Amino acid sequence: MAKEFQKKRRFRDQSRDGDADEAMLNRRLPHSIEAERALLAACMRENSAEVITDCINGKINAESFFRPAHRNVFAALLDLNDQGREVDEITVEEKLNSMGLLEETGGRAYINEISESVGSTAFATNWIEIVKEKALLRQLIRLSNQTVEKCYEGQDDITTFLSEVEAEIYRIGESQVADSAQKIGKPLDKVIKMINDILAKRHTSYGTRTGFLDLDRMTFGFHPGEMIVLAARPSVGKTSFAMNIAENVSIPGPNNPDPKAILVFSLEMSSESLAQRVLCSRAGVNMNKLRDGFSTREEQQAIVEAAGEIKKADIIVDDQGSLNILEVRAKARRVSSRYKLGLIVVDYLQLIAGMDNRASRENQIAEISRGMKSMAKELEVPVLVLSQLNRESEKEKREPRMSDLRESGAIEQDADVVLLLHRPRSDDQEENQRAEDVEKIGLILAKQRNGPTGSVDLAFLRKYTRFANYTEESPVGGGFG
Repeated sequence: MAKEFQKKRRFRDQSRDGDADEAMLNRRLPHSIEAERALLAACMRENSAEVITDCINGKINAESFFRPAHRNVFAALLDLNDQGREVDEITVEEKLNSMGLLEETGGRAYINEISESVGSTAFATNWIEIVKEKALLRQLIRLSNQTVEKCYEGQDDITTFLSEVEAEIYRIGESQVADSAQKIGKPLDKVIKMINDILAKRHTSYGTRTGFLDLDRMTFGFHPGEMIVLAARPSVGKTSFAMNIAENVSIPGPNNPDPKAILVFSLEMSSESLAQRVLCSRAGVNMNKLRDGFSTREEQQAIVEAAGEIKKADIIVDDQGSLNILEVRAKARRVSSRYKLGLIVVDYLQLIAGMDNRASRENQIAEISRGMKSMAKELEVPVLVLSQLNRESEKEKREPRMSDLRESGAIEQDADVVLLLHRPRSDDQEENQRAEDVEKIGLILAKQRNGPTGSVDLAFLRKYTRFANYTEESPVGGGFG
């Protein structure tokens, strides 16, 4: 009697969670209720439209969910999204009620239970992959069961039967793959337009211009989808150079009529410290003297003017520490949905947390590097990633090389452009320049996937923590200004 009750109960549970295939096999079909609930919760949170779009792009539909209640909820989410309505627990409940599915789904209590199952959408991409993978396995199991049954029934034309099975497997595989393939004519049109613009002198740089003339001549700017690595030893000026580029890209000026929004992940400095550095650099005011309470009227006026210019720019700073690569990508997607980004700056790569604490740091950095490159391609934005160099160049008293990139060789493989900042030790004028608070810094273009390599000189105005275009006559002035 107990066995019969357990059998009936198991069948009821299968009817609630799965389908007849599971009952027939007497085995649990692949699924993850936790991942399904987490994904649905993410779809009902603050940035629901972004997560739902990711689901659609990932080929997730209502049938991708194992539990029927979850299928109902996702169908309601898709309807609300298609109508352009806000998505939350209340609107989902109303939608399910209008569809006559609310009680069948579990009512208001279950909707609230789902929505409260996670507190962040940072791992939504992971949940999408889990739900997608389990759904694919269930599809293959169903097809395999059908194929076995037809084999037992016998087939008059085995060639036709094999062709039908092959076509079904191909259909399942095709439904899981994003439509990223395209005829070469579409990107070719963009290339031809770029060439025509260059020949017509409408663009000296086709990508996002940095404001540093020699660098822009060699790279034609930073291009969408590129991962640019800027590496140096500590205290050489990585952050200052990156923020000078961000400033040149985002602040309107005579030489920058088309300013772009910038997203900065500042994992090392607080947003206040970063803002202070950008303000003093832009105003041409010594930050150390300002901290000591010394400033002239002219400097105070310069600070006011610089603050007004910076406020007009779309510079978005995220200074949350201990982010992992999935959280970085999720935040970037969110900002990209609100602003047309011209550049993303990450300061710096080695401060990003690994996803798997059991993996070696080298493997973690390799995973982070791949994630950065994927983010650049996904958002079609150049990503400037700051990185540390090891001590080898200092020990050997030589210029840095790509092999000096710290903790992983994957960085140089993933990067489209590698820039190495260094102090030229052989410069006879170094001491004089230091005395004048103007230092010549070398910028090595160590790798460029689609262009030449080489090096350029930059002027570093140390008391303003500002880089500028370098000239022999006067190593000052630079950027778009």
